[in-house]
Amino acid sequence: MQFIKNKKDLFIIGGVSMLAKFLFIFLIAQGAVANAAPAPESFADLAEKLLPTVVNISSTQKVKDAVEQPQINRNNNNPFGGQSPFPQGHPFNDMFNDFFGDSYPMMPQPRHSMPESSLGSGFIVNKELGLIITNNHVIDGADEIKITLHNDKIIPATVIGTDDKTDIAVLKADLKDEKVSQAAFGNSDIMRVGDWVLAIGNPFGLGNTVTAGIISARARDINSGPYDDYLQTDASINRGNSGGPMFNIRGEVIGINTAIFSPTGGSVGIGFAIPSVLAEPVIDQINKYGRTKRGWLGVKIQDVTDEIADSLGLKTASGALVAEVTPKGPAEKAGIKSGDIILSFDDKSIREMRNLPRIVAETDIEKDVPVIVWRDGKRVTLKANIGELEKAEEDGLLAAHDGNNLMDDPNKTKDNLGMQVEELGLKLSALNPKLRGMFNVNENVNGLVVVDSDPNSDAAKKGIDAGDVIIDVNQQPVKSVANLQAKISEAKDAGRDSILLLVNRQGSIQFIAVNIADSKVEE
Repeated sequence: MQFIKNKKDLFIIGGVSMLAKFLFIFLIAQGAVANAAPAPESFADLAEKLLPTVVNISSTQKVKDAVEQPQINRNNNNPFGGQSPFPQGHPFNDMFNDFFGDSYPMMPQPRHSMPESSLGSGFIVNKELGLIITNNHVIDGADEIKITLHNDKIIPATVIGTDDKTDIAVLKADLKDEKVSQAAFGNSDIMRVGDWVLAIGNPFGLGNTVTAGIISARARDINSGPYDDYLQTDASINRGNSGGPMFNIRGEVIGINTAIFSPTGGSVGIGFAIPSVLAEPVIDQINKYGRTKRGWLGVKIQDVTDEIADSLGLKTASGALVAEVTPKGPAEKAGIKSGDIILSFDDKSIREMRNLPRIVAETDIEKDVPVIVWRDGKRVTLKANIGELEKAEEDGLLAAHDGNNLMDDPNKTKDNLGMQVEELGLKLSALNPKLRGMFNVNENVNGLVVVDSDPNSDAAKKGIDAGDVIIDVNQQPVKSVANLQAKISEAKDAGRDSILLLVNRQGSIQFIAVNIADSKVEE
């Protein structure tokens, strides 16, 4: 049978007959199926190969001494008023008196409680060095850690280092004389929704259990940490599977099973795994330094919404909007400013805000990297020398702003203050000592303070309220209400439907895009 080699042949066949067309399509489809990865008939051979790489983990933690409780007469709990319901001499009388009789007091709580325990899973990545990977929450606070090998042999393990931001821990045990295998990492970035995966772990402490499923989704953010980028699977994962490996059908670890979504506490087919491309750099750093050494840029960022993109003349809502720059941090030294949108970092495109923290964290410390930002309607290329996140934390550079509480009732006098800006639905005033005292605004904050807001305005719907201070408008400092109204007119003349406000709320700074085409929001 001869296959079609070029478009001319295709055209000729097309003119021969409809049957030839169907035959051609059938042959192409057969070829496509042949190139696709076939569904496995059984996972038995793969499971047999991988089971020796997986361990069960048990950790114990001592608890504080419990206070001994006074003895309490159990007669108070007697539903029969202290009298036995059985006749004299009945064989159940002795049992009744044991549980409800006056002579049986409630046992006191022991002075020393039993240790708290935790069960989880892990996998061996280096037999020679005895390196085992698991979740941080499996061994967090443990005084003693033991691992059970696939042949049920129990040996002790110690902690090399942990990372609570990604929930990863690296353990060490003596495995040189043990009949175990080590697992190899694969590339989680090439995994597609629908690909087969295998999970092995210790659900409910039952011991090594194998389950199979597919990748249900990628890049899940479950709000567990700053680097959320989970793989989602429908492979059955339960309590005790935490820290266990997720394998592809080539037997490579492409994820670390970490969390489940479950209203019942059991598997409902929604499990989450840390992707291998995120886990490997963390594991390498912990193994090398005993801790993580992440890159640090020194910016507070937020999402770029359609309205924000429109207000800044950006065609698509992409990148990470810089809300605040840490003083003396790498970003400030590089010339990055509040209001910039970071579009590219170290030649990697930033499609959405949450891509940036992971890319920065994986960048080598003290490396000079190009940073492309959107500023004043054009791209600007800067160069940043990356700092160390952990050192910045130790130096207190990442401390949260101290919030100040507003006065009990600033509304008592607000009716006599400020000017109404109809496009925003806000009553605004330039800051003065009286307003600073009324709203407890720090001396180093400048701009227009919100005295009142129309609850039906777009600004109010987005959380802007009395006491907030508008610092910038469309990335330009604002000093007066007239200045603000001029900025609104400029935006309207440019055909924009919204303006970008930089708002200081009790020391926390955030960009908020407010609609100016129609300031009222329908209920």
